[in-house]
Amino acid sequence: MLGRQKYHLCCLLQLTRIAWVVKFCIHYLALSLLLFGAASQAATTTGMVIGVSDGDTLTLLDNSQTQRKVRLSGIDAPEKAQPHGEQSKQSLSAMVFGKTVTVEGGKTDRYGRTVGKVLVGGLDACLEQIKLGLAWHYKAYENEQPPVDRQAYGEAEKKAKASRLGLWQDAQPIPPWEWRTVK
Repeated sequence: MLGRQKYHLCCLLQLTRIAWVVKFCIHYLALSLLLFGAASQAATTTGMVIGVSDGDTLTLLDNSQTQRKVRLSGIDAPEKAQPHGEQSKQSLSAMVFGKTVTVEGGKTDRYGRTVGKVLVGGLDACLEQIKLGLAWHYKAYENEQPPVDRQAYGEAEKKAKASRLGLWQDAQPIPPWEWRTVK
């Protein structure tokens, strides 16, 4: 009889431990959804592109009819006066102008622009600019990118360079961050 009670007590303790683990997991999941779910919703903006300044900056008219300057994250395109600058601007314009886009990211840069990944019809406009050889992967800010984007952008730049696309046609293209310091 004593052995049977001891067995039931052990089973009860095991069930109590399992219940505690399940309860912990449920609370952790709920907290994660609350924190990360709310953050991702707050960092997404949708609207119509009403202007393109250059190959990495656009103007968005959001759903509340507010104009926002958006700097495409993860890339740096040639300046307008720089070789391939106009080509980069035209490429981005053809991709997004007059279209509804989603901007993922809530960071604001020192010029007051929203910095984010721009999606048009499910396509990453930032990545497309790199693939076309019309922007550099902006490695100075790559730690702000999700690892998947960081890798994709880096690989796209290597492929564009190897294929001598866009700005990679030049023997030694000058990155815009260097161009701006000389200017």
